[in-house]
Amino acid sequence: MKIRTITTGILLQSPQEIDTIKQAVEFNQQAKYVFEKFGYEVQTTRIATNSWEEYLQDLSTNEIISKIQTLENICQELNISFFNIGYANQPQTIAIIPDINKNTSVIYASSKIGDSKTGINFENARESAKAIKRISQESENGYGNFRFCAWVNCKSGTPFFPTAYHKGDTSFAIGIECSDLVMKAFSQAQSNPEIAEKNLQLLLAEELKQIEDIAEKISKKFNLKYKGIDTSLTSPLDKKESIAFAYEKLIDGKFGQPGTLFISSMLTRVLKSVPVKICGYSGLMLPVCEDVGLAVRANEQTFDITNLLLYSAVCGCGLDTVPIPGDITIEKIAAILIDMATLAIKLDKPLSARLFPIPGKKAGEMTAFNSPYLVDCKIFSVN
Repeated sequence: MKIRTITTGILLQSPQEIDTIKQAVEFNQQAKYVFEKFGYEVQTTRIATNSWEEYLQDLSTNEIISKIQTLENICQELNISFFNIGYANQPQTIAIIPDINKNTSVIYASSKIGDSKTGINFENARESAKAIKRISQESENGYGNFRFCAWVNCKSGTPFFPTAYHKGDTSFAIGIECSDLVMKAFSQAQSNPEIAEKNLQLLLAEELKQIEDIAEKISKKFNLKYKGIDTSLTSPLDKKESIAFAYEKLIDGKFGQPGTLFISSMLTRVLKSVPVKICGYSGLMLPVCEDVGLAVRANEQTFDITNLLLYSAVCGCGLDTVPIPGDITIEKIAAILIDMATLAIKLDKPLSARLFPIPGKKAGEMTAFNSPYLVDCKIFSVN
């Protein structure tokens, strides 16, 4: 198991609060050092703020872009590679996100398109669809959408980007990479799902308790609130293992074929029942362009967007890094977002969508991201 991220949340009153940002950077470095001392690889450290609508009020679009470019420069000077300015919750601010994206490289953002209390915000969903489309057209190979998503029901304190945002006093949360444990548990189960579930429960409980003990020590030492562990199953950065191939240790066939929904539900049940303080999604993530096995099965067309929405009903984060045709209409993107929002609200669970329209390419053609974070695969059709 690895630490995918240590994410520190800070409350900003203005984007020029350099001391607050520096303190978060220093804490992340110290926390990383402590985890490494205990033998854990820490892949990234990140910072998330409260919604940028709160500290960039009553400004013109040009003024907002200028302030965020200053924030980007601060991040570059402090060697921050992941900085999240939180979410936009108004159509007029969501409309600015493509400009923010175009003028930055380490700044992440999101949009809120509804919650279980107020229902779907259709204006926000449509404006988010416009943002997704525009970002795809204004970034190389549509890659800018790696730093933007639309979400429903996501709470503050989530360590994973682009959804992360913060409320309250400074705090930190841990995101993990545990696909190796899933592969180990499933490989030793002799194709028996019940044995696989018990194996995984034991492995995760043992490993995550150790991580929690370290996190609580860090919390006491630095007097910083510990929000918990997002136990979500994420794809490995080294591209050597795959969530999809782990599934195939248990199902009679390939990922996407019968049995996939059951395994998704079982995995989520285990991830949510680990006896540690959990936060964020704490479920199954199926990021198509971040997982070599999911990409291979996408190329073989063993699953589609409808399947991914179906799995979202019982698992983790929604539609993540899904490549779609570049000529898709804003109306179709909005319809996908609204379908996802409907599921999230009906089931009262957090879901997000990070969609990648690929400029100039059609369904069945290959992406060409040229990114260390993404795997190329065939573009999904949207019927």
